[in-house]
Amino acid sequence: MKRLVIPVLMIVAVPALAQVKDSDTAAPPAASQAATPATFNGDTPVETIAADPVAKAVLEKDLPHLLTHPAYEQFKTMSLRQLEPLSGGALTDENIAKVEADLKAAGR
Repeated sequence: MKRLVIPVLMIVAVPALAQVKDSDTAAPPAASQAATPATFNGDTPVETIAADPVAKAVLEKDLPHLLTHPAYEQFKTMSLRQLEPLSGGALTDENIAKVEADLKAAGR
């Protein structure tokens, strides 16, 4: 059994070491790329939108109880469009369109 462990570790470790070596010589991202805010929409996971302070403010304004909902941990990886049919009518196409418009207006 010990003979199998070492080759498997080598298969995993060698590519990882190569990646570290390559990343050391890679150029840093351009400043314009780092300054560009993410673009969010109704297909973006809720937790991704909530991670951006400006986009989170839009969610809190347009869907005030979404981020404090007791089931947030269960649905945070879902998008608004995925949540819509599960919301019992609380989330509509109009709500999602409003969030998208406000995110766009906020540069997100």
